[in-house]
Amino acid sequence: MEQISKPAGLASLVIALDGTAGSGKSSASRDVALRLRLRYLDTGAMYRAMTWHLLTQGVDLDDLDAVASSATEAEIVSGTEALRPTITLGGVDVSVEIRSDETTAAVSQVSAVPRVRQLLTALQRSVIGPGGIVVEGRDIGTVVAPDADLKVYLVADPAARAERRVAELTAAHERDVVSVEADLLRRDAFDSTRAAAPLSAASDAVVLDSTYLSLDEVVDEIVRLALERAQS
Repeated sequence: MEQISKPAGLASLVIALDGTAGSGKSSASRDVALRLRLRYLDTGAMYRAMTWHLLTQGVDLDDLDAVASSATEAEIVSGTEALRPTITLGGVDVSVEIRSDETTAAVSQVSAVPRVRQLLTALQRSVIGPGGIVVEGRDIGTVVAPDADLKVYLVADPAARAERRVAELTAAHERDVVSVEADLLRRDAFDSTRAAAPLSAASDAVVLDSTYLSLDEVVDEIVRLALERAQS
């Protein structure tokens, strides 16, 4: 992937990329970070790591007090290298475990717990620090980094999102498009209606529909917008 000359303004730029499940946030965010030579943070991986922590500790996810108590004990560290992003829990790499079906089924419930969001939002803000980073998630432009220089809200047709998600799954986790689409819509509905930091586009976000765009086209547009912000 061709990198570009880095305007001085990019050193402190914060790009917030939110959107619906399966809309291509992760791939687009990583590629934008690579193109612009910025750091990259996958906040969804942090919520998945927290979910995995709670599951392995045998915490009853319906017991909000127990979830809040155990969540404070989770030691989650997210690497910000776009080419090889890492996620560790208690110093152990959990990049495979957090993508399990069990974790996926529970992550929306865990991410709706106010104390979990409070803890991880603080952690995310500490990583963002002075900027120079692309941050992807579900509430970056609205809650985590409301002052981000560029906010993009990525959407796509549910069927297109499901097909992309199925294509990403390994042979060990093969699923049909219909069931994946239903799961994506379930997650969107849950995350959009939760009381704590619901999924929504920031009022000043650029809404980008990727249904009929290639990944390169999505990345090109976000890079163009970022360079405009950096040079303004």
